[in-house]
Amino acid sequence: MSEPVLVVLGAGEEQVVLYREARRRGLRTVAVDMRSDRPGIPLADEFLLLSTTDAPAIASALDGRDVAGVVSTAADTCLASWHELSVHFGTPWTYPATAAAVSMDKSAFHDLAASVGVPTYRWAQSDDLVSLTESARGMRFPLVVKPTDASGCRGVLRVDSMSTLDHALANAAASSPRGQVIIEEYLAGEDYTVNVFVRAGELALSVITEKNIAPGPRFLIAGHTAPADLPADVEAALLDDALRLCLAMGLTDGPANFDVIITPDGTRYTLEVGARMSGNGFPQLARAMAGVDCVRALVDLAVGEPFSVRPEHSRVARLHVLTSPLDVPAELVSLGDLAEVAALPVVDAVDVFAAPGDIVQPFTEAGRKLGWVVVSVADRADLPAALETALSAVDIRLEPAAVSV
Repeated sequence: MSEPVLVVLGAGEEQVVLYREARRRGLRTVAVDMRSDRPGIPLADEFLLLSTTDAPAIASALDGRDVAGVVSTAADTCLASWHELSVHFGTPWTYPATAAAVSMDKSAFHDLAASVGVPTYRWAQSDDLVSLTESARGMRFPLVVKPTDASGCRGVLRVDSMSTLDHALANAAASSPRGQVIIEEYLAGEDYTVNVFVRAGELALSVITEKNIAPGPRFLIAGHTAPADLPADVEAALLDDALRLCLAMGLTDGPANFDVIITPDGTRYTLEVGARMSGNGFPQLARAMAGVDCVRALVDLAVGEPFSVRPEHSRVARLHVLTSPLDVPAELVSLGDLAEVAALPVVDAVDVFAAPGDIVQPFTEAGRKLGWVVVSVADRADLPAALETALSAVDIRLEPAAVSV
């Protein structure tokens, strides 16, 4: 019989941690990605140049192989494949179909939230952009326009008036694999991410973060602070919402993350779910804050081994997303010695996925980040100075690109 393999759906920046973990434990990996230039590929033992959404093609390419498990992180587009492949190969853990459905279709999530009593707000979804324009006339501006089945803030725009709605609808439709768009009433309030890891139907780990949203109409995440500074009763209510939603979508084991806004009147609105681990370096944030190795736990779950997500310590951590501040393509001219950055007492992790000489793009979607840095301290008041120290050492220097890209 062939050597068991771990199938990793995706080989981008966010999946690098999965390949590192597999190598640590001596588990052979097969990377699946539609691009051959992704940073996870050199860390994999085998590579399939296939879309992660094409489960039949992946299954065919692996026919007869001993698949120990299927795994991914930080991407919604592959979740249906995750379910189908885990069923096809009879892996120890089966990714739940309903979790995939509500992560990949925002209207399906709204319906699920309403079914368990989580507060809802006005929205409309369709592939008919004319009908969405008519629906918008009966809604309160601002609106948020999104592709219904994309992640990473691709195609997402805030719309303040009818005059810019058509552009936003077309932009969102172009970013949707199915050409479907959802419009939602904008909710003003404080932004949080509720990250959980469920075991046997109970919350084994929870990390609530304060989200730092980048300026502009796209709602791009510039960073997270954890744990969120919340009253105990509000934290408990958020976690109760999250667990009810996990169980309603069949997720009795594994990670999920929920985007939440708490409005000034205290109402908790859950905007959407990714029934998988958060991106933007979340595993490093969880390790810095609580000493938890979420990646090890996820791989343990995928291959049928006991997993633990028990916190080992409690610190205040900040994850800062590294991006280009320019609105034109730019050349990465230089950056600091990352080994020296990582050795700083306040730095828990630093990753930069571009090198001097590379052309980098404006930060208009999550996939265009340059990397991240994670710092942690014992006292929340010391976070700003710790982050400033880290960013000064990373010292990314950019110049507008000499040629159009």
